[in-house]
Amino acid sequence: MKLYHGSLVIVDKPLILPRENGRTADFGSGFYTTTDYKQAERWVKIRKGTNPHQNGFVSEYDAPNDLLAKRDLRVLSFPSANSDWLDFVIANRRQKHFSHDYDIVYGPVANDRVYTTINLYEDDLLDKDEAIARLKAFVLVDQALFHTEKALSYLRFSRSFAV
Repeated sequence: MKLYHGSLVIVDKPLILPRENGRTADFGSGFYTTTDYKQAERWVKIRKGTNPHQNGFVSEYDAPNDLLAKRDLRVLSFPSANSDWLDFVIANRRQKHFSHDYDIVYGPVANDRVYTTINLYEDDLLDKDEAIARLKAFVLVDQALFHTEKALSYLRFSRSFAV
């Protein structure tokens, strides 16, 4: 399977990145990838911001096709933006010291439209059922969080693309 990571630098040796400066992420700290090249490219463009002269790269990795089924890895997989996914994302966003012991977490990316729905839910302007109904209307790409060094050992850097 091909996985991609968007960054301002070529990442030939992925690292587990901790939470910094109150930064929250959907699935917690670690190394984020996606099977969707265009999504990785979007992440680069977001990081570049308004500076078109800033470098940006999509790094490509090879991983086993059965990665999410490896018996030696603890994997949490969300097939869709469902109630369990929403609870997990909210816990990572709201709880400063939230942690989990999964090697890999896999599921939908909370993009800008999804963040709007999550924010409305967090602010109690939508109840959970309304939030889930809205989330089901979106076509979401995937993301895979590598949360441990053990999980990272399955990634092999292949090449990078300038963005």
